[in-house]
Amino acid sequence: MHHHDTDAPCFRHFEPAVLRPAELSSFSRGGGARTVPLVTQAVGAEVFLTGQTLFDGGAGIALHTHNCPESVTILEGDALVEIDGTEHHLTRFDATYVPAGTPHRFRNASATEPMRILWIYGSVDATRTIVETGVTVRVDAEHDRAAATG
Repeated sequence: MHHHDTDAPCFRHFEPAVLRPAELSSFSRGGGARTVPLVTQAVGAEVFLTGQTLFDGGAGIALHTHNCPESVTILEGDALVEIDGTEHHLTRFDATYVPAGTPHRFRNASATEPMRILWIYGSVDATRTIVETGVTVRVDAEHDRAAATG
């Protein structure tokens, strides 16, 4: 039986964690969207980041890119996702894969019902760059700010 070298970056030890979105703090993304970070460096993540974003009726986020791949799964509701200029309608349990550098955005297809997504970034150093402004921020820096401001 082959044993992984526990000093290798992907196999460093950290404590297991159970994360319950209903018990965690969220932060506003603006425009009626709010995010709940789940697997982050704060709980020992070294390879990827995950979290959920909840969209109120009619809510959406600005067109943006990331410095790493992202996969999103719709957990609740219906979404309109624009990926590289093409719009797609997604419903519960549909998923996307968006390569690094590809402009995309999600919005709630319903004006009244909530929509919820699970996102996974392929790096703990994930950043988001808003296409319109060119402003880049670390995804986890937003979480740190939210935690710091309560």
